[in-house]
Amino acid sequence: MYSRRKFVKHSVLGAIGSIPLASSASSILTNTISDIKELELFVFSKHLQFLNYKDMSEAAREIGFDGIDLTVRPKGHVLPEKVADDLPKATEAMKSFGFKNQMITTSIKNANNPIDSNILEVASQQQFMYYRMGWLKYAKSKNIIESVNVFKDQVKKLAHLNQELGIKGTYQNHAGYYMGSSIWDLDQVLEGISKDHMGCQYDITHATVEGGRNWELGFELIKDHINSLVIKDFKWEKVNGKWKSVYAPIGEGMVDFKKFFSLLKKHKIQVPISMHFEYPLGGAEKGKETISVDQKVVFDAMKKDIETLKTYWAEA
Repeated sequence: MYSRRKFVKHSVLGAIGSIPLASSASSILTNTISDIKELELFVFSKHLQFLNYKDMSEAAREIGFDGIDLTVRPKGHVLPEKVADDLPKATEAMKSFGFKNQMITTSIKNANNPIDSNILEVASQQQFMYYRMGWLKYAKSKNIIESVNVFKDQVKKLAHLNQELGIKGTYQNHAGYYMGSSIWDLDQVLEGISKDHMGCQYDITHATVEGGRNWELGFELIKDHINSLVIKDFKWEKVNGKWKSVYAPIGEGMVDFKKFFSLLKKHKIQVPISMHFEYPLGGAEKGKETISVDQKVVFDAMKKDIETLKTYWAEA
């Protein structure tokens, strides 16, 4: 693997070789090192649903993650109706393995919904920094622009609640008939809202599925709203005579990670990353509580994706 240390060394030596003055070289050395940071990787706990809080945290630490993106939603690690009791338990387990409270994934959509607001209050009390909200789906019976205006009001109210509670909301651009899949509508919905209150959880895979070769245009449009990322890979396959996007291990799909990472570096976007593992892993990819493969198969796949991802980051 092309390590980060080698990457920094070669970059610095190249920069120093092009300038004559020692003082300038020192300046380049300092700036280069300070601009290059490691990826901050969180495992999406959906894929460790077969483990309890303690075992999940221990596995995440051993695999090499920096934290856990905890599912707090129906069929998640923490159920919405039990959030007051179970989120502190999950938090304590994660802390015992050195993880900070950073990310949760929810189905929250409405600031006026008592279940949704209760989740946010408890998450805030436990000092979580980010939560992903639920997807907003277009109704085919309604006008698109009218729907966008409704979504904007809905998200704005959540942003106000987030500000009050000191937590950052984030919305994933998910492929399909959802608000945000085409990026332009998510940009309009987030207009005028600080990403400290509500931003975009940019998903390069779903952006590539929907944007094809012009995903970079959508990225340029939404980049200032990005406050977290989702990483996974995919490819197009013909399934039962129909073309479908099929998830794949990192590097075995179509996502141009080197290009994507070069843009992140160019725009100095350093945010938490939730890693998803949606390709076949004995049911772990679907969040099953019982899987049909040995746990080591899942853990090894995760380790391999992490290493591949870090290689792309170093080379970008």
